[in-house]
Amino acid sequence: MELRSIDNAERDLPPEFCRYHDEGCEFADSCLNCHLPLCVYDEPGGKRRLLKRRRAQEMARLFTTEGKGQKELAEIFNVSQRTVQRALKSVFRGTTTEVTENE
Repeated sequence: MELRSIDNAERDLPPEFCRYHDEGCEFADSCLNCHLPLCVYDEPGGKRRLLKRRRAQEMARLFTTEGKGQKELAEIFNVSQRTVQRALKSVFRGTTTEVTENE
């Protein structure tokens, strides 16, 4: 991000009249067009939590649709079998909310 000086006249402008470069992040090309309800950088551990949810949902998909076992999922995702069990439990009990993508 480029830093530049802001003159006093620009500081008092409403946001719609300010020059703002919306760079987005790895989850969305633009902050203003992001599909997430809350920015992952606005809450502590938000990015890590989102990535874990996505991993858990992918594990559940492979478990149910492709019939992969817990041991095989642990090898695919390079985690312990206990981590796979926790992830599947969170998805099947509904403690992990659905993360939708607009890709």
